[in-house]
Amino acid sequence: MSHATNLAYSYPKSRFEPAVLVDLNSRVERERLSKAALTGFFKLAAAWQLRDDDARELLGGLSASSYYDWKKNPDRVLEVDRITRISYLLGIYKALHILYDDKLADEWVMLPNSNVIFGGRTPLACMLGGGLLAMQTVRKLLDARRGGL
Repeated sequence: MSHATNLAYSYPKSRFEPAVLVDLNSRVERERLSKAALTGFFKLAAAWQLRDDDARELLGGLSASSYYDWKKNPDRVLEVDRITRISYLLGIYKALHILYDDKLADEWVMLPNSNVIFGGRTPLACMLGGGLLAMQTVRKLLDARRGGL
């Protein structure tokens, strides 16, 4: 096969740079990320004015005693599922603040939404009912709106 033929099968250059993927199965990576993730989550929960029950559900159904313990002492190692949930939620928070002014960005999850994804429900209700996959969907929607996809 000649050099010219090989070029025909190569990918064209683009501006897309893949994100460096973090191996969340690595305890070292989870140790590195967990405290910052929890600290960010509690700030997000305050900004969105989440009820503690809703915040606990977004974290994957955390007990009340664990929730308050985590809030008091966020220095712990989270499981893959919880870090993933928090990552989606922080991405949603960031995208909202890129798209909207701070007031609307923080109220958006509580506002009824006519987008077919939500069916008139609030984005929060959608995420509470649909869990991790719903969080992923909301994140993708917002990333697409801000031109991130």
